[in-house]
Amino acid sequence: MNHDTYNDTYIRGILNTVKTIAMVGVSPKTNRPSYFAFKYLLERGYRMIPVNPGQAGKELLGQLVYAKLSDIPEPVDMVDIFRNSEHALGVVQEAVALSPRPQVIWMQLGVRNDEAAALAEASGMKVVMNRCPKIEYGRLSSEISWMGVNSRTLSSRRAPLGKGIQRMSLQRRTMSGGSTDATQKAERSDSQ
Repeated sequence: MNHDTYNDTYIRGILNTVKTIAMVGVSPKTNRPSYFAFKYLLERGYRMIPVNPGQAGKELLGQLVYAKLSDIPEPVDMVDIFRNSEHALGVVQEAVALSPRPQVIWMQLGVRNDEAAALAEASGMKVVMNRCPKIEYGRLSSEISWMGVNSRTLSSRRAPLGKGIQRMSLQRRTMSGGSTDATQKAERSDSQ
């Protein structure tokens, strides 16, 4: 598989299918990107399992932290690697040893390890490299533009009550006329 680009169907298929995500390398520091991604995905309904040997036994956002993947007492659908590229192969080797194996290995922005990807794919797993599931979820659900990013309008004003962050799903099938289910529902509610 070409890991330089991914089509939206492939990414959407993964994000719609996985339910349990083990995030390896998540930080408890609230200013770290891994913390933001973990919290965001947790708030979107994914079962998030933090994996960080330095934090094992503690809790992160109400979730018990494990030292390694093999310590997790339940199956995981996806392993999200928030470690440097040189550590990705070791994480994938650990994931391959799990039973049942995860369906997906996802390497965060800036993380690319072709050897790790080849091992995962040879073991029947899907692979995504150099992408963030938080960003992809927001992009594919149109949540990013709902929140003001990419709207070409910057403002420090708070949104009026009742018009805050919109929760949308990734299930965005195009209907006749080019609009989506979500767009048509929004148009119907605005006209009432």
